[in-house]
Amino acid sequence: MIARLSFTVLLSLFLAGDSSAGETLPKEQIHTLFSQSNDAFRQANSVVDDAGKADALYEKAILGYEKIIREGRIENPKLYYNLANAYLLRDDVGMAILNYRRAEKLDKSDSNIQKNLAFARSRRIDKVEPKTETRILHTLAFWHYDFSMKTKLIISCICFAVFCLTLTAAIWLAPSTTLTVIMAVAVVGLICFAGSLSVESYNRATSFSGVIVSPEVVAYQGDGRNYPPSFKEPLHAGMEFELIERRLRWFHIKLADDSDGWIPQSAAELI
Repeated sequence: MIARLSFTVLLSLFLAGDSSAGETLPKEQIHTLFSQSNDAFRQANSVVDDAGKADALYEKAILGYEKIIREGRIENPKLYYNLANAYLLRDDVGMAILNYRRAEKLDKSDSNIQKNLAFARSRRIDKVEPKTETRILHTLAFWHYDFSMKTKLIISCICFAVFCLTLTAAIWLAPSTTLTVIMAVAVVGLICFAGSLSVESYNRATSFSGVIVSPEVVAYQGDGRNYPPSFKEPLHAGMEFELIERRLRWFHIKLADDSDGWIPQSAAELI
């Protein structure tokens, strides 16, 4: 699959970014940077037989998008998606997966994000399969893993409204099997989606995940290079992990198969 640039980002959404940490870029500069970055991306895609020129244009697009995120304090799934596409087309799988994951965190329902993330993952050197129990859990509890927090909130509100309406109808009218079934479905939906929303909110506040962005890094059995390696081979860019512990300049990470090790903090970025 070829990564595509998204031109559907509304700058009005950009301006909803968090500016509490300090002064942000002026709106006009954000517009200009976004336009210039998109132009650079388009030009890079049209370059034929000049890899150096294309690479320089992708780099220009990346710098522009990252400046909007960093200095404009903008967090938008389409912006992270565009940034990830630029990294992917520069063959930087680690930074591509990192930014697709950041986009996914904000909008799990976007099919383009999901498809390009899957494509980027297919280009990783390391192949670590999740445990069978994890795959089964993701399949059975699909609503928890496949829906965004915004979608879960909306569905929870709908279920609550349906429950209240059917309860009112059952009180004022004669109870019926139909009303009972509708009420039961609404309650189950409310429990599933509201519960999932609570769990995800808690997990976001208490746990962190990340991506290795260095071309390769040796994982050790402790927080220092004097410890023996955790694996026979180094880990490579694009490997995703859950953060177990953070110490000075070191991350203790857990991979999808539950294996773990310590890597230098400089080799990875947190999502």
